[in-house]
Amino acid sequence: MQLNEEIIKEFLELTSIDSESFQERAMADMLTRKLKDLGFDVYEDDAGRKYGSETGNIYGYLPGTTDGEPLLFSAHMDTVRPGIGKKPSLHPDGTITSDGTTVLGADDAAGLAEILTALCRIILSGDPHRPVEVLFPIAEEVYIKGSSAFDYSRIRSKQAYVLDMSGDVGSAAVKAPSLIKFRVTVTGKAAHAGFSPALGINALEVMCKAVASLKQGQVDDETTFNIGKLSGGTALNIVPEKAECIGETRSFSHKKVLRQIELMTAAFNEEANAAGASVSIETETILEAYELSENEPVISRFRNACANLGLKGELRYTLGGSDNHNFIKNGIRGVVISCGMYNVHSTREYIKAEELIRGAELVAELIRSL
Repeated sequence: MQLNEEIIKEFLELTSIDSESFQERAMADMLTRKLKDLGFDVYEDDAGRKYGSETGNIYGYLPGTTDGEPLLFSAHMDTVRPGIGKKPSLHPDGTITSDGTTVLGADDAAGLAEILTALCRIILSGDPHRPVEVLFPIAEEVYIKGSSAFDYSRIRSKQAYVLDMSGDVGSAAVKAPSLIKFRVTVTGKAAHAGFSPALGINALEVMCKAVASLKQGQVDDETTFNIGKLSGGTALNIVPEKAECIGETRSFSHKKVLRQIELMTAAFNEEANAAGASVSIETETILEAYELSENEPVISRFRNACANLGLKGELRYTLGGSDNHNFIKNGIRGVVISCGMYNVHSTREYIKAEELIRGAELVAELIRSL
């Protein structure tokens, strides 16, 4: 069977599996079987228990046939919603889509298929290769929860390639942001909206004034701020006693996301104090910014592999988060590489067969590299 037939079959099989976040059991079982068939020692951790899920992260180790440090390859098992009942379809021009009612699931079945196909080709060919580790996390799409719970003392690799980025194969993200999410609650005072509105303190009004004073969207060339949801009140005839908003801020500078939280806190405190309301703010740091230099070994190996295959070897920045944030945090120098997917997180998601083939070729070239 030719590589293009192998990778397409693999991809269609994986995208047919329902695997929304925290519902990855069927995907985990399938990947475990495939890895064991390839000769991997496979381990499933208990990360799922932490989040009330029945599925843990899948880790595998394959001994090398040559000397050399192991390399880690990773792609996550979960998809965003709507991801139940996916029906992938291969079109005559080589484009693969869903039927339009769900996501396709190329994010991140493309990465999974490219890793598995590359490993299969190398093992069947008998080509010499270094030791290989794989980590297939759960719940990446909900702020990288699965890889956050993994025990990194198991990992032997010092370098990693995370297949989880849109765009043509042959590009890698070497810089990624910090992200802090927040929840703000304003508490005012309820009163009858018709008989005695002056006796109340309108929490929604306080909330809206504070929100209106904050710059949303692109704050500067490397920072964003977004309030994604605002709610409050209980009835049409009651002055709203409580209001709540949730949001996030991202930046390539960790200092800048902290500064955005300071500005937000000051704005809400000012409006609350002026109205006689109270405010509480909860924050959680989800991602911490990182940047790799172009001369690091993990980058050099990527560029050499791309050059051998006639790919661009382009280095990019991304404001997206990935499991690589947790790898970097735990001392593994990783990069996120494109696996050919487009329009992810939408029912218009697609990938081309030729990109799947290139992705598998690139992974195989990285595994062979010394």
